[in-house]
Amino acid sequence: MGLMGSVQAQTDNKRERKKNLVVKEWNTRAGSTTPYLDNIVTYDKLGRKVEEIEYASYGQKKRTTYSYEGTSTKCKEQVEYNDRNKVVRVKQFEYNADGTKKRQLNYSPSGKLESTKVFEYSYK
Repeated sequence: MGLMGSVQAQTDNKRERKKNLVVKEWNTRAGSTTPYLDNIVTYDKLGRKVEEIEYASYGQKKRTTYSYEGTSTKCKEQVEYNDRNKVVRVKQFEYNADGTKKRQLNYSPSGKLESTKVFEYSYK
């Protein structure tokens, strides 16, 4: 198995372990015995990240959802929400034939294109 096959096997193994997984991160302040929820990451039945919620002392700080096309492991759309669970940005992704990111389109909650990020790859 070449390097590429080894990397793919490791990626597949990590995804297999994440199927239907929910990871909760808890923090405890120095001098306290009361933990507080810091972060929750949820994965779907294919091991793809579908939601991440970050918390602050007042509750939800931000939430991000991830969607995919079919069984693809490449995120097609990422929706970011604020502390009031209102959409603040929608990101859509396009990929090159080799699976690397090609373009990221950033939209406002109303659907207006705000910016475009283009990814360029080069080797030294």
